Amino acid sequence: MNATPMSTIILVVIAVLVVAGAFVWAVVYKRQQSLRLKRRFGPEYHRAVDQLGGESQAEAELRKRETRVAKLKIRSLTAEEAARFRQAWSRVQGQFVDAPHEAVAEADELVRELMTTRGYPMGDFEHRAADISVDHPTVVTAYRAAQLVALKDARGAADTEELRKAIVYYRTLFSQLLKDDALPMSPKQDGVAVQS
Repeated sequence: MNATPMSTIILVVIAVLVVAGAFVWAVVYKRQQSLRLKRRFGPEYHRAVDQLGGESQAEAELRKRETRVAKLKIRSLTAEEAARFRQAWSRVQGQFVDAPHEAVAEADELVRELMTTRGYPMGDFEHRAADISVDHPTVVTAYRAAQLVALKDARGAADTEELRKAIVYYRTLFSQLLKDDALPMSPKQDGVAVQS
């Protein structure tokens, strides 16, 4: 047998193995990246898939969010800032019984102020929610739900129960941003009494 054809066959086999190995590595790498994003973003991952029409588009968007937020200067609160925000939250929550509409508006403002203080930019709502989803993926759904109620309330269409839920949703995000999951709770376990 001629040595030239045998060496050609060996080179072709090696090339095929290299290409197959690269393909397998790419598939495994993509699968690992998908799993990492699913774990990190949780329900936000599935929301992005539904909204953007597929996993590839959603994963590209989620990676962009990670890159954008990594460039931000997110910081912890000082003890004085944390105490001031806790007091402000107590006032908002206490205001709910007598003025639920105002309490929801103030809760939204307080969350925005806390986000700004921590270093999140204050673009439009979707950008704020996208930024929050990177570091707080488990509560971004609550933030979106609170915002929907606040918008409904601005049209005069939200009832007291919806407003109560909005306060609970805002508190969920507020607590995460404050890094204090021990905000005072009422016996109802949601911290907000419903106005009768």
